[in-house]
Amino acid sequence: MMTIDKFNFAGKKAIVRVDFNVPLDENGKITDDTRIRGALPTLKKVLADGGSLIIMSHMGKPKGKVNAKYSLSQIVGAVSEKLGVSVQFASDCAKAGDAAAALKPGEVLLLENLRFYPEEEGKPVGIDKEDPAYEDAKKAMKTSQKEFAKTLASYADCYINDAFGTAHRKHASTAVIADYFDADNKMLGYLMEKEVQAVDNILKDIKRPFTAIMGGSKVSTKIGIIENLMDKVDNLILCGGMTYTFAKAQGGKIGNSIVEDDKLDLALDIIAKAKAKGVNLVLGTDCVAADAFSNDANTQVVSANEIPEGWEGLDAGPTTQKAFAAAIEGAKTILWNGPAGVFEFDNFTAGSRAIAEAIAKATKDGAFSLIGGGDSVACINKFGMADQVSYISTGGGALLEAIEGKILPGVAAIKGE
Repeated sequence: MMTIDKFNFAGKKAIVRVDFNVPLDENGKITDDTRIRGALPTLKKVLADGGSLIIMSHMGKPKGKVNAKYSLSQIVGAVSEKLGVSVQFASDCAKAGDAAAALKPGEVLLLENLRFYPEEEGKPVGIDKEDPAYEDAKKAMKTSQKEFAKTLASYADCYINDAFGTAHRKHASTAVIADYFDADNKMLGYLMEKEVQAVDNILKDIKRPFTAIMGGSKVSTKIGIIENLMDKVDNLILCGGMTYTFAKAQGGKIGNSIVEDDKLDLALDIIAKAKAKGVNLVLGTDCVAADAFSNDANTQVVSANEIPEGWEGLDAGPTTQKAFAAAIEGAKTILWNGPAGVFEFDNFTAGSRAIAEAIAKATKDGAFSLIGGGDSVACINKFGMADQVSYISTGGGALLEAIEGKILPGVAAIKGE
């Protein structure tokens, strides 16, 4: 497989798929430029070699229609500033041939939002899935998606995918476009290489013991990951809102706590599987319960399966925090996805903080730690501990699907899988 380091971009035009889906305030100003900063090493390598750049991205969910709210014209200034080059803008991503052809070495062109065209996502617009004509519309859309991808490909000599956040989608710009470049002219960007390597460290190059921490409110959204990890981990911590589904499944009283009543059997099944596979399953034994879903609620520490009526568990209790830390501190490979409590409320951050501190300690002692998924990343940033872990993933859904063991179309298209 061609890599970005082996490729010489001198005199070449590179079309690069980035993830510039950055949050904007009501005035169109960027509130968090992490994703732009993440793509800079790849973009700067092309320019440093003497190549020219065509940058493409989506923003938001305009659903195949032009919508000024999601126009990438709003970020041209910020991208120019970060790259140190005045960035040109193509107001129609599918009609940028002349602008691309005119690019000289060292020049940069940013294309308008790819998702202004339904062909990017490849889904028919304005027709219901139940409509008998839907299948024909879907086939027609797949054909026009190929044409759209071919148009994008025609702008450049080589293709780089550096958008890990969308690597789990088979979109025109993330996978289909790669068919129009031979193996020597398509590659992963630096950010993608790092993400793929981080997942490999977690799934293939495991240093033991391996501890995975899965949080969040629902067991159902994490079941694929839990099942795939069950054959790989030594310790599995399940925390956050799903604690109470497990407590209720085992006959506990959970008051007003969040629960998936239709997943009680699944919870028991996970407990049985962990036992059968010799995995140390760590569940919350106590919790910080509150009498309302509010930062200012009254609180008490109670057993996770003896929560009084009218109260709900909002964070892991002190005994549970110690059990979590014990399962993390001696680990050599650590994966964290999902907080241990309602960390958005300052009074319910202790459980997540205990996890973060234990991960930081283990990392200092030589563990490889990967933090992924929006809430865990927000957590580690809130605690100011981002520099104390090995790797923070930028791709929520893509990371989770990779850990589930699924092939990511955006990676497969480059590797020729």
